[in-house]
Amino acid sequence: MSQPDMNQLMQQAQQMQAQLQEAQKEIVESTVTGDAGNGRVTITIAGSGEVKSLEIDPEVVDPEDVETLQDLVLGAFQDANNKLQQLAQEKMGPLSGGIPGLGL
Repeated sequence: MSQPDMNQLMQQAQQMQAQLQEAQKEIVESTVTGDAGNGRVTITIAGSGEVKSLEIDPEVVDPEDVETLQDLVLGAFQDANNKLQQLAQEKMGPLSGGIPGLGL
């Protein structure tokens, strides 16, 4: 079995690092919006995880049923977090294959 060309491997590693940094930058600069209760509660979070906004339809605000509102806020946050994870997978997934020729 022949030895891999170290210069070529270093170049591939540098290219992968640049692609990884670009993907991370795109994720951080992105925002996703999650919702619950058919859009009655929406939350927008940045790729960094920072909550940017929370919107609550006044119709779901019932002082006698705070638990439902809490569940809706939590559901919207979970939805947004899932979308952020999907975005990260889309951007980073192709880069997780390693460097060709090394079996990584």
